[in-house]
Amino acid sequence: MMGTDRERATIRHDALGIAAYAGAFGASFGAVSVASGLSIAQTCLLSVVMFTGASQFAFVGVIGGGGSAVAAIPAALLLGLRNTFYGVRIAGFLGVRGRRSALAAQLVIDETTAMAIARSRPAAQRYAFWVTGVSLFVLWNLGTLGGALGGSAIGDPETLGLDAAVPAAFLALLWPRLDDATSRAVAVGSAAVATALVPLLPPGMPVLATIPVALVAGLRGPAMRKAG
Repeated sequence: MMGTDRERATIRHDALGIAAYAGAFGASFGAVSVASGLSIAQTCLLSVVMFTGASQFAFVGVIGGGGSAVAAIPAALLLGLRNTFYGVRIAGFLGVRGRRSALAAQLVIDETTAMAIARSRPAAQRYAFWVTGVSLFVLWNLGTLGGALGGSAIGDPETLGLDAAVPAAFLALLWPRLDDATSRAVAVGSAAVATALVPLLPPGMPVLATIPVALVAGLRGPAMRKAG
């Protein structure tokens, strides 16, 4: 029993630490979103409904760059697609049904998945998922509201450098994942393709045009392992 209490205390401590970071990052998103042309209400609704940082930054990045929703929505959906695979991984130990399954699906993101699968016991996995998910959701949305209110009072996004916040946020999200040669090659190839297409395509479309780079890398990886 004492071991379970200690484990839960550790989970709560770690979850609140992650949530505090999420709150600060959410404030950045809120400020960037209103600077990109969304209203405070639209910004907050996006955080409630979408609730996946990379996808939200992708959406407002395309909108802020002059792109349409036709380009912004697919870009956001592609980045959020990984959460579907996370859901398949954690569905076994969550064991939720009905309305709780819809709530659980909303909370399936990088951090909740990592916190859950880091535990060995199903009970601890479920506890880690829910504590982390609820903490993140609350602080992310509070941060979004605060950032949106502050960003709306600034006016010109260049005043505090908010025009550079979206690419900076993407670099912060991307950098820790470039831990092998394949990831680095995909990143460099995608950047090269997008940069070359920026003068030729509407805002947001160059990002979508980099999809074949990842597909080719994904197909070559298994083929090379099989040949080896």
